[in-house]
Amino acid sequence: MNFLARREYSRAELEERLGRKGVEADGVATCLDRLAEQGLQSDARFAASFVRTRVLRGQGARRIQSELFQRGVEPGVQRQVLADVVAEENVDWFELARETLARRFDTPGDTPRERARRERFLASRGFEFEQIRHALASL
Repeated sequence: MNFLARREYSRAELEERLGRKGVEADGVATCLDRLAEQGLQSDARFAASFVRTRVLRGQGARRIQSELFQRGVEPGVQRQVLADVVAEENVDWFELARETLARRFDTPGDTPRERARRERFLASRGFEFEQIRHALASL
């Protein structure tokens, strides 16, 4: 409960943390099942919170999904939550890519090397090629 009092965690994260503390695997599974039944732990709720914070940080869908996968959230839950948050928050990935690029760079780059640097920056943030092209053209 101390972990969940601070922030949302995925089930896999809680299993890992409790395992490192030396808690028995059977006890962890039973405890996490009980927490999920009571609505105190939810991978969907964790993923929704995670997606919202990452969008505010200027990250693209690819990176968000990758990080959710690393945290043990199932792909079906990832896709559903991402679609729900995008619809609720009216996220425009093209505009988010442009804003993210504008926060870091003033120009789209005068030389091919500078332009490639900006492309790599946005790609590392998880944006698609078309979103990167739009951001560079808009800057």
